[in-house]
Amino acid sequence: MTATLARLIAGQVCVHASMAGLRLAAPLWALREGYSAAAVGLLVALFALTQVFLALPAGRYADRRGLRRPVGGAVAATCLGAGLAAAWPVFPVMCLAALLAGGASGAVIIAVQRHAGRAVHDATELKRVFSWLSIGPAVSNFIGPFAAGLVIDHAAGAPGSLQGYRAAFVLLAVLPLLGWWAVRGVPELPPAPAAATAGDGPRRAWDLLQDAPFRRLLIVNWMISSCWDVHAFAVPLLGHERGLSAAVIGTIFGAFAVAATLVRVLMPFVAGRLREQAVMAGALVATAVLFGVYPWLGSAWAMGLCSVLLGLVLGTGQPMVMSLLHQITPHHRQGEALGLRLMAINASSVLMPLLFGSAGAVVGVNGLFWAVGALSGLGARLAWRIAGR
Repeated sequence: MTATLARLIAGQVCVHASMAGLRLAAPLWALREGYSAAAVGLLVALFALTQVFLALPAGRYADRRGLRRPVGGAVAATCLGAGLAAAWPVFPVMCLAALLAGGASGAVIIAVQRHAGRAVHDATELKRVFSWLSIGPAVSNFIGPFAAGLVIDHAAGAPGSLQGYRAAFVLLAVLPLLGWWAVRGVPELPPAPAAATAGDGPRRAWDLLQDAPFRRLLIVNWMISSCWDVHAFAVPLLGHERGLSAAVIGTIFGAFAVAATLVRVLMPFVAGRLREQAVMAGALVATAVLFGVYPWLGSAWAMGLCSVLLGLVLGTGQPMVMSLLHQITPHHRQGEALGLRLMAINASSVLMPLLFGSAGAVVGVNGLFWAVGALSGLGARLAWRIAGR
């Protein structure tokens, strides 16, 4: 299982890193071309739009076809999107690339998680496998933006040139091919028997919202996810206002991702001693404080330090959400709960950047940080009450 898990993580990292690099490079290109904050918000939102509609169909396709076909299709879509952006760097093509890369990344995550979950049968091994898998997105969120930022600034000699952006898009088109090379060596598993409830359709997942603890958990998860989204959206704008280069902005993103990865590596040693509600409440309070401070930071070093602290704080939230979700939902409905959670997160990732772009145009980037920080502080009380009735 060790070699198989390494291949699965590598495939997930390569495809997700390409998407993450595009999510940095495309908005920076749009800012370079003079597009507004609202247009940048639309572009960022498109990375999550296809995942809203593809979450359940992608899961069903993985159930029918296993691992390699979904991943192969996702790799082709990501390469196509980044390749088109390199060949025709215009705003409509950037939007198409965002749609393709975002949907492909979600399909790969679903296929990889499904395969990993079916490959092991022991509860302890399941926890270990999914702990390692959760590190993959954090690693790719460092690799993609960092590599894209370096190429944009250094590939063509003149930092921020159009040729630098094209070179970055070419790199991001090649990266998923490495993921396919890793995953194609993973043996397929026997097809799973058809579920007895398959005919009920996806509408049954919405019944879970009638359960108060699950509903509160979904709201808290949305708040934590929104904090990630506002950081991803606002840091390029803030860095652009400060006159920072693409490489520096990419490094700030990378520092956030490294911190989130580090805390997830360490959490298995301490998570057993902590209550999930306490960790999530503390993460929301700390995020509120850091978002209040962030707009006042003028140097790249200070912004990088604050991003590291945010990565440490927000990195603790998602594993606790997943742990608590499995405790408060019935065993036979955990797949539905996970699907509903994924759809909710990605719907938020579509709508929130649009809201961020509109709000940023009215109150500025500083006001955006403070508004989301205040919302995070208010959400801490709800996190404490998740398991209550």
